Amino acid sequence: MKKSRSAATRAKDSASPSRLIDARIKELNDWRGATLARVRALIKEACPDVVEEWKWRGVPVWEHDGIICTGETYKVVVKLTFARGAALVDPSGLFNSSLEGNVRRAIDIHKGEKINEKALKALIHAAVALNSSKAKT
Repeated sequence: MKKSRSAATRAKDSASPSRLIDARIKELNDWRGATLARVRALIKEACPDVVEEWKWRGVPVWEHDGIICTGETYKVVVKLTFARGAALVDPSGLFNSSLEGNVRRAIDIHKGEKINEKALKALIHAAVALNSSKAKT
C-alpha cells in the first residue's frame, strides 16, 4: 500500500518557501490555516520586503536582516515566535508565551481569538528595526 503524502510534503520537492507556506495553509483547511494566512498577510503589510523561508522540517519563517518570527501550527494554537522578542517593547501585551526566556517571546493565538492587527504590525516593525540595527553594526 502506497503511503499518501501531504500537500506540503509534495510541494517541498520543487517549490519555493512561499509556495510551501501556501500548501501548509491549504493543507490545514481550518481555523489554523486561516489564522496563519492572516498573520502572514499582516507581516507582509508591515514589512513588504520580508523574505519567506521554510525551515526546520516545515516551519514558516519570516526574515528581514535576520529572523523576525516563525509561524508554527499546533492542534490548539498558532504560535508566532519572535526570534528576539525579549528585546522588543510590547505595550499591548501580545506576548503570552515563552515569557521566561532571555531571547525569544511568542504569541499563542487560539481558535476564535481576534488578532490585534495594529499591535502585531507594531511588533513586526520593531523586530525589523532591531534586526536592521544589528545588521549595520
